[in-house]
Amino acid sequence: MSVSTGAHDLMEHWLSHVTAIRGQSDKTIDAYRRDVSGYLGFLTNYKGNSLGKSALTAITIIDMRAWMAHERRRGIAARSLARSLSAVKSFYRWLSETHGLEVTSVLATRAPKFKVGLPHPVASNDAKTMIKTASFQSTEAWVSARDTAVLTLLYGCGLRISEALDLTFRQTPLPEVLKIRGKGNKERIVPVIPAARAAVAEYLHLSPHIHEPDTPLFLGVRGKRLNPRQIQKVMEQVRLQLGLPSSATPHALRHSFATHLLEAGGDLRTIQELLGHASLSTTQTYTAVDQARLMEVYKKAHPKGS
Repeated sequence: MSVSTGAHDLMEHWLSHVTAIRGQSDKTIDAYRRDVSGYLGFLTNYKGNSLGKSALTAITIIDMRAWMAHERRRGIAARSLARSLSAVKSFYRWLSETHGLEVTSVLATRAPKFKVGLPHPVASNDAKTMIKTASFQSTEAWVSARDTAVLTLLYGCGLRISEALDLTFRQTPLPEVLKIRGKGNKERIVPVIPAARAAVAEYLHLSPHIHEPDTPLFLGVRGKRLNPRQIQKVMEQVRLQLGLPSSATPHALRHSFATHLLEAGGDLRTIQELLGHASLSTTQTYTAVDQARLMEVYKKAHPKGS
């Protein structure tokens, strides 16, 4: 869908403001741009005219519902639509603050309801077996050591795969604590377990590539930054060999990190800090996972549970 020049310029000014003030990551800014561009493109076609500030102010709740209905007909899930609406509201708040526009109709629009999915962690024994099995997926010793090191960081330190692959050679040998820059450029301190430090050291010992201080720590066979898809493929092979469900992904190891800390008595605030969650409510989903597991054990073990 085409977007009028006036609306496009306003959006870009807003994105520049968000980047400068909030320090959002490139991925977040790209997502905002896609969401708001889609919304503006729909309005341009729906209204049949160019969208300037006055036209954006004239948007009604009926217009908003028409956009949301259009998105649903396109197959957009309720969760994704709620995210898009959040971006649109952020754009309109900026219009209100910087241009004095009346945006009540947009801000009053309710997001679609959706069920929050629970994380799918891998059992502790399965997580360890997966990491061990990953080392057998390549005939090249350095590649096996690399994959083992990445997965150990995901499970042992709760890193996102993007965070593990963003590490540079300058950060080695890995210290006892790492400063990680996560979503929204938020920094957090993460303890590095001895097993993770040892796995990375073994990978570097075997790696045939020359590592410069600012080059990525984890490299592919051609010496370029390792593609996350490669780690995902290794996990796919491993879970097929072990008969594990499709939910056993690299990100599931991060879920496992959080769930197993909670099971061991870790408090939510600490786990929130270790994971880099902006909101405690995000971390609290792990308590639901733990409760669901306990109920499953209860039903199987209690004489009157079945």
